[in-house]
Parts: sequence; structure tokens; C-alpha cells
Amino acid sequence: MSSYFTELAQQYIDGEWRPGTGSWDIIDFNPYDGEKLAAITIATSDEIDEAYRAAARAQRAWAEAGAYARRVVLEKALRLLEEREEELAEVIVAELGGTRVKAAFELHLAKEFLREAVNLTLRPEDRLIASPDPRKENRLYRVPVGVVGVISPFNFPFLLTLKSVAPALALGNAVVVKPHQDTPITGGSALAKLFEDAGLPAGLLNVVVTDIAEIGDSFIDHPVPKVISFTGSDRIGRHVATVCARNFKRAILELGGNSALVVLDDADIDYAVDAAVFSRYVHQGQVCMAANRVLVDRSIADEFTEKFVAKVKSLRAGDPRDPDTVIGPVINASQAESISGTVEQAIAEGATALVHGTTTGNLVEPSVLTGLPADSPLLRQEVFGPVAFLLTFDGEEEAVRLVNDTPYGLSGAVHTADVERGVRFAQRIDTGMFHVNDGTVHDEPLVPFGGEKNSGVGRLNGESTVDAFTTLKWISVQHGRSGFPF
Repeated sequence: MSSYFTELAQQYIDGEWRPGTGSWDIIDFNPYDGEKLAAITIATSDEIDEAYRAAARAQRAWAEAGAYARRVVLEKALRLLEEREEELAEVIVAELGGTRVKAAFELHLAKEFLREAVNLTLRPEDRLIASPDPRKENRLYRVPVGVVGVISPFNFPFLLTLKSVAPALALGNAVVVKPHQDTPITGGSALAKLFEDAGLPAGLLNVVVTDIAEIGDSFIDHPVPKVISFTGSDRIGRHVATVCARNFKRAILELGGNSALVVLDDADIDYAVDAAVFSRYVHQGQVCMAANRVLVDRSIADEFTEKFVAKVKSLRAGDPRDPDTVIGPVINASQAESISGTVEQAIAEGATALVHGTTTGNLVEPSVLTGLPADSPLLRQEVFGPVAFLLTFDGEEEAVRLVNDTPYGLSGAVHTADVERGVRFAQRIDTGMFHVNDGTVHDEPLVPFGGEKNSGVGRLNGESTVDAFTTLKWISVQHGRSGFPF
């Protein structure tokens, strides 16, 4: 594992590993024990330009090489990922503070998405479209957009970078990645090394480790990329969208959420408790789809609450290297302070802490809060940490109103003995995704992933990925002479 934090603590531009030329270093820390993992001299706007120019130079030959040549490289990358799974899990545990379970979950999904990217190389099909003129052929070609810029987050950095990088490459594009400053290896360098060793030609995948304090908008403002794929907060996403619109770029925005898990009066309570605890506390609650709010019908609220609180209290917080640990550290001190502040604010507003976790360094223990006033802004915002808000409701109408009372619309879940009742409920919720009798945290390679409202614009996965990273080109062929009015 240590080689990842020594050999790969650099920029990767045009097939070369090299230091940045910025005037300061990004320090990569282990969020659990504060160990310094790496120091990376940041990239400047000049290196952003070099990376994009290299990508543009390499892209055309990659597209012309054809789908089968691209498939060979992606197949090799998949084999290497399978071989390196254990060492990559160690990197996730060290750099993210992810537990063993979380690391396994992320890498399992990464393999599934890479398998789908292998298939994606052969997915796009050109078409002939009928013309009113029988002597004309309308040919519709699906072609790569060219160069894609990817900005990835800190919570599932390997998976969420791969979800854009692998399909973009499969479809004939080149890519430049800017990983989050807290996860530069997992979210960038490790993936670049994987594809380099798989034989990806130089220039097609570049990784620039930097900070907006150094580069400003140059990553998204640059004239080369035609698509920016961003995963992160809605605040930053709004700015990315604005810059992209100003430059006529396509923006794929996977943003925050404030998901609710709803327990109707006929639900299997024990099962709903298990789903709710996982949905809220997986990876310390640092998941955009996490169930910030757990809504329970008043008729079963006492039993559900008792069992939910008991299960949350059983979650072991501590060293993520310990296989028994369920709650590891959050990503940094700022995040820990923000989460602790949220709990104290809720209590000050009148909430009752059924579980009041303590904070030690970056280790934030789980909290469960109930009785928060209905007008509290905390119920309408994303809380990126291990804090659950329990709410009760009287009947489905009130539940629907409460679930929709948020500017976000990413995921959610409902539990009921009647599946069709659950589907009808789901259809009334303003989200991009909703699950019946399951948790709120799901992602699959073929199913469109994305949100409504402040949770994003566009979709990834399956055919949606083809739409995201390709464009359509109409070429007509006139057989014989066409007539003109003058």
C-alpha cells in the first residue's frame, strides 16, 4: 500500500508522472490517526492546460482505433482491478477512513461498473433515418464528445471517478480528472496507474491534483473539454453549471441529497430498522443518498424508535482497520466540527437526543435526534455525517408532504407490506430514484442514476452514460441531383 502514497503522489499528465509546479503542497492525511500519507505539489493552471491539450491530441486516434481496440484495454484494466483489490482496499481504509465493509462495497461496485464499461465499447450504434426524398440517405452517427473533465468527491472517490472515466474512455473520449484534495490517490492517481498498466495510450487519461485557490475556474473554463462531470455539493455544482452554461459546455451534475426512509403502518418493523440504520450510517453518513430523515407512522413509532435506537447504540465506532468497526472517522476536522455543530443546533432548537454521540478528533459517534421543530432548516438540508432525524407522521398524505419538503430530490425508500402501495407512494415523491422495501443507498451499472431539484442535472449509468459522453451527428447523402428553387 505504501507505494501508492510515495510513487503516485504526483501529477499524471500525457503519460508522465511528475511533480506539480505550484508553490505549495497538498498534504494527504489519514483521517483516523492523522498520519501524513503523502505530500503533492499542486498543479497550476498551466498544467491544467497541458493536461487538456494532451487529451485533445490523443483523443482522435483513440476514437479511430475502434470499439474492439478500446475493449481490450478496458478488459485488462478490469483484470488488474481484480488483482489489486486487496491493496486498493487498504488505500481506501487509510485515505478515506472507510471501514473494511465500505472498502469492499466500493470496490465491488467499481468492478461492476468497469464490466459494464467493457460492454459499453460496443453499445453505440449508427442509424439510417427515413427521408421524404427517396433518393436521400440520412445517416445518424453517435460520436464521442472529445474530452471530458471529471471532478470527483471524497466519499466514494474510486468508484465515482471510475463511473465517469471508464465509460468516457470506452466511448472514445479522453479524460482529465481533478480528484478531491482529501483523496488524491484513491480518486485519481490509483485509477491512472490502473489504466496506464492496462496499456491505455499516453494522454488519454490525465490526473491533476490541485485546489481552486490555485487554479480558479480554469479546470471548467478551459476551451478543450466539452463535458464536465461533477460530483459534489449543490453549492459548488451551481457554480460549475453557471460556468459551463457560459461556455456552452454540457454539465453532468451529481449533487447532494436529503433522502427520507419512510416506514408505513404495515411495514416489517425489524427489517425497516435494519434498512434505516444502514441507509443513515453507512460510511459515517457521508453518502449523498443517505437517509437524513427517518419518517415513521405514529401508530408504530414507539416500537420502531426503541429498536432503531438500540441498533444504533450497538454500532462500533473506532479504527477503520478493525474489521468490527462500523463507524470510522469522517474525512477531516472541518467536517467533524460541522456535524457536531448540527447536533448542538438541533438540541438548541428543541430536539431530544435519543443517542448523543461524542466527537473525538475526526471520529464522530452516531446521534439520533427526535422532536425537531417542523420549521427547522436542518430538516431541509443535507447532513453529511452520522446523524439521524426521526419524525412521526399521521397517514400517507402527511408522509408525502414531509418527504417532499426539501430542496433536494435524489433518493429515498418506503417500507410497506403492500408492494403496490409502496410503488404508488414512490410515484408521488419528487426524486430521481426511490426504493420500495429496501435502503436508500443503491447504484447499479444499467439503471439511470441522478436527482431532481437541487440534487443535480443529467443522469449516468447505462444508456444515460452513452447520452452523457457522446453526441449525435447527422450526415445526409443525396443520390442523384437535388432540386433547388433558385
